[in-house]
Amino acid sequence: MAEAQPLTAPPSDIKSRPQYGVLRPVTTADKNLIVAEGTGIWAVVRLVGEAPDGFAGRTHLLYAETGSDPTHDLDVLRAFGLATIDVVPDPHEALRFLERLLDSATMGTRLYTIGSESFVGQVVQHAITHHIDHTSVMTELSGSLARRVQCVHCKHTTEDVTMSIFDCPGCGVALLVRDHYSRRLAAFQGVSATAEDPNERPERNEAYR
Repeated sequence: MAEAQPLTAPPSDIKSRPQYGVLRPVTTADKNLIVAEGTGIWAVVRLVGEAPDGFAGRTHLLYAETGSDPTHDLDVLRAFGLATIDVVPDPHEALRFLERLLDSATMGTRLYTIGSESFVGQVVQHAITHHIDHTSVMTELSGSLARRVQCVHCKHTTEDVTMSIFDCPGCGVALLVRDHYSRRLAAFQGVSATAEDPNERPERNEAYR
């Protein structure tokens, strides 16, 4: 099994900017729901492997494939005795599936999520809409820091933004991607990069790989 390489969000003075940790088992939960994508499966193996007896039998994994073959890691998790493993073909399907799982979740269920920053943010967004405090969701980053960005001018949301400045597909405005983050929207905020000088051509850098 390959070793997971934890990601760390860049430091920021913006209080709304999400912070992430490393998944650790919460032994007091009646049930555990883990939502993971892509290379996050490695961290799930680590989490379950370090958990005490009984944890796996109370755990449901919802895993979204992202192109890599997860067969070996899923076999390891099955050997640990996870109660349920659901594999879906992509992150969007995982979020739809998660909606149904949260609709039927009972008190005492602990939610964990690992994946790209965009994916983790949307899992937390779903949790919030089901009246789960975002601080109770265990989160870890894996795969990509690409951002989900909402244009404050036309409200269009763009997925997988890696550039510090990009042209909004909705209104064409050159947007500066800020660290200001909305949990309700699961998106960072994009504001006009040329508001003070429309003729300015600011430098564009790949900032969120």
